[in-house]
Formats: sequence, structure tokens, C-alpha cells
Amino acid sequence: MEWHDDGIVLTARKHGESGAIVTLLTREHGRYAGLVRGGMSKRTRGLFERGNRVKATWKARLAEHLGSFSCEMTSAVAAPFMNDELRLVALSAGCTVAETALPEREPFKPVYEGLDILLHALNRDIWPTIYVKWELGLLQELGFKLDLSCCAATGKTTNLNYVSPKTGRAVSEQAAKPFKHLLLRLPSFLITPSKTASWVDILHGLQLTGFFLERQVFHHGLKSTQPMARQRLTNLIKNKVNNYTEKVATVGGAKNLYDSTD
Repeated sequence: MEWHDDGIVLTARKHGESGAIVTLLTREHGRYAGLVRGGMSKRTRGLFERGNRVKATWKARLAEHLGSFSCEMTSAVAAPFMNDELRLVALSAGCTVAETALPEREPFKPVYEGLDILLHALNRDIWPTIYVKWELGLLQELGFKLDLSCCAATGKTTNLNYVSPKTGRAVSEQAAKPFKHLLLRLPSFLITPSKTASWVDILHGLQLTGFFLERQVFHHGLKSTQPMARQRLTNLIKNKVNNYTEKVATVGGAKNLYDSTD
């Protein structure tokens, strides 16, 4: 068994003295793990940093075997912002969310392409809105699409400021009045085209996608398995909200990366 594909490094875990079990999100084959001999050696360790793009070859005697990877790096994503804690945490969060949420060996090409867009965006000011839209799209691809098209109570398409945690449908400002405290905030950049979004908007977006990811994807029994990197990203954004009033850029009016922008 052998295949070749483009991949994004999600994790690399030490195996033996210098080997590594590397997990990639690949364009055509989905989330795949494989053994890399010498993957943790000084010479090759940098190849398998989270977010790096690689050309990968996977080989195994049988399809059900772990198999092995040989990889060639095409770009080192984190290099331009190694001193930017927030962007590094966002990079880690995106990779760990993908690893935790996606079933193994099932193709999710839109998720791969969305993550690739996010990695490119981390060099630009638009990255926070792209991150939220990517998580919204991830929910959609996993079968948990939120309906933000109109108010669940009235059918109106204006003043959609909330989302019902029960149904995942938008709720207008007027319809939400009796029970705002029970609803999730819906930031406007997920509904209409906007040039800027505040850090408060980004926090509301992360809380929205985080709620449904935790309930539908990360929650197992009585214990939440939301990745620590994802929790850390939310906490850093909370600190931004508490300390700054600056704006962050946004793009288009698409509800997520898998919708067409206006």
C-alpha cells in the first residue's frame, strides 16, 4: 500500500529513541498517522513542527497497519511569527482541534483547504475572523451546521444577534428579549460583510463555535476533551478584551470558509 499527498503537520510524538508518530491532515486522505524513523533527530525535528506543510508518502504492507511516512517540507508556517504568542497559540489550537475533532482516515478536503487558508492568514491581520469561520465550517463538515440565515422564532433576516444553544439557529434581537441570558452571542462578521471586527466579536465567535464543538464533538460522557490549546486561545482573547479596544480585520460576509463570499 502506498499513496502520495499534500499534508499539514498536526502533531509529532516521540517514538523510541529518535522516531516519531506523526499525524498529518492530508488533502485527499484526511487525518492520517504514520511512523517516521529519525523523526525526532536533530536533523529532521524541525520538519514536523505543527502547521508545517509537507509533501508526504505513506507506505504500509496492509491498509490497516500504522504505516510509515516520508516527508518533504514545502513551507514552515510558524517562522514569520515565532515571537507572537497569540498567533502561535492560534496555530496550535487549529491543529489540535483538527486532530481531536476529525475521525481518522476519512477524507475532509474542505477542512484541509480551510485550515490551509487559516495558516496563510496567520501572517495577516484577518486571522482571528478566519479562525472563527474555520471552526464554524468544521462543525458544518462534521454534520453540525448552524443555521444563521434567519430568526428561528420570526423568520426575519435582520438584527440576528443571538444563537439558540438548543437548536443552533439564529435569533433576532427582538425575539431574544425575554431570554437573552440563555442565548449565545452571534457576532455580525459571521452574517454581513464588514471591514473590521472587535476583539469582543472574536471572543463571542470563539464562544459560539466552542460551545457546539464541546457539546457535539469534544464531549465524551461527563468529561470535556476540548484541547488545552483551544482553551488557551480563548483565554488570551479574553485578556485582549479586558485590555484593548483595538479592531481586527475581517473578510467578506461568508458564514464560514466553505461558503462563497460576497
